[in-house]
Amino acid sequence: MPNCGNGEERHFCISAYPRILTVVRLPFRLPFQQHRLVGGALVLAATQFAASIAGLVRDRTLTATFPDLQVVDAYIAAFRPSDLLFQVTIMAGFSVALVPLLAGHHGRGDSKEMGRLLGGVLGLAACVFGAVALVLAVFFPQVARYSVQFTGETFDLYVTFGRLALLTNFLFVFGNAFGQYLITVQRYWIYGLTPVLYTLGTILGTMFLSGSEAFGPLGPMAGSVIGAVAYVLLRAIAVLKHGGFFRLGLWHPDLAELGWLMLPRMLALGALQFQLLLFDAVASGLSAGSVTINAYARNFQSVVVGVVGIALAQSAFSLMSQSIARREEQRFWVYLRKGTFVMLGLTIPGAIVLTALAPIAARLVHLSDRLDVFWVCLGLYAVSIPFESMNHLLLRAFYSLKSSVKPAVFSVCSGLIAVGASWFLAPHYGVYALALGFSAGQVFQMIGLGLFLPSEVRTALQTGPWFGKLIKKFVPGKPLPEEQTLEQ
Repeated sequence: MPNCGNGEERHFCISAYPRILTVVRLPFRLPFQQHRLVGGALVLAATQFAASIAGLVRDRTLTATFPDLQVVDAYIAAFRPSDLLFQVTIMAGFSVALVPLLAGHHGRGDSKEMGRLLGGVLGLAACVFGAVALVLAVFFPQVARYSVQFTGETFDLYVTFGRLALLTNFLFVFGNAFGQYLITVQRYWIYGLTPVLYTLGTILGTMFLSGSEAFGPLGPMAGSVIGAVAYVLLRAIAVLKHGGFFRLGLWHPDLAELGWLMLPRMLALGALQFQLLLFDAVASGLSAGSVTINAYARNFQSVVVGVVGIALAQSAFSLMSQSIARREEQRFWVYLRKGTFVMLGLTIPGAIVLTALAPIAARLVHLSDRLDVFWVCLGLYAVSIPFESMNHLLLRAFYSLKSSVKPAVFSVCSGLIAVGASWFLAPHYGVYALALGFSAGQVFQMIGLGLFLPSEVRTALQTGPWFGKLIKKFVPGKPLPEEQTLEQ
């Protein structure tokens, strides 16, 4: 094997001759090295699988504890408004720009600047989300009348759940900022294991806090809040352990660029969350349990997407970002091709196997009495697995280029197709319409992203992003990452 240097140099070394399949012949510790594309993907796949198992146990515990499914319907739907706010105001910036910006400082070995950026992002994000969430909590009963069709006690429970979900997502502001730092420094174990602990909180809350002598039907949400606290604390400790530091602030020069980058992503994530909100609005007007059946079918589908698609995409994200920061186009395409081949080779068989295992899946979450509906719904969602997995990789390829406009356009179009198709088909096909619409949207998005990515790479490497030039004009005194790289 060629000499890859020592220390940080190993992060950027690509061997000339080993292939992905030879990883299985290496010692166990080598594939799980976090600084390699496949190694990082395997770590994330393992932790995502653990999170999926935890999610399965959570779903099973919820349906066993509340068999009439009304509490479960309210619990699932209550997160949609809060998730919409969180994704639009917070993750729009974190997911598209924070890793590339942190990676730029990390590639130059400037840990102090990474800490300053992290602190500025945390302070500003917490203030923005906290203020808007407080207003939404006050007016949540009024908002709820337009987001679901629940009535009576189920509606009241939905309102209470929704307010507590806002608190949970406020904690996630901190947890996800720390998570982006851990992705940048390629510390995937703690990043991947903390969602398991969050889900464990929901499970324990359902099991031990749902009795009449405790919180009753509020037990699952109480457990979710406890799990969110553990999620944040462990990620904060991991950041400090791996050389990070942060002091809360309200500004950093990079936040101007992050703001420009997140604007298109706000539309994309808003469209996705609005799609989920409308899905629940449609399902809550159908027979009792439709929200749960749709959500659980989607959860099983997301196991394959998470274990393969998201894991590979997250592992490749930092590597592709560093390749672009160093203007190494060939290396960028190597990472993307490897991720694509592995992803399609695993997700297509995975979709087939998942559909065949529908009876077992239904039994695991206590839906055997509704197997006929659940099986068809799961099979329709399984069709989308290869397409959604590829979208995760392609989106991060665009984000590594600091390009967010085209991904936003295709994400919005995908959401519109999904919602439009579902709304049109729901009177004829019931809950199946949601899976059909979702799959159609994912196919459209993958085709669009794949067609436009090559030209976006050429444009980014030749001229640099347009928003960077605009920022330089109005925020002087700090050279752009591309210029700093060239100067060095």
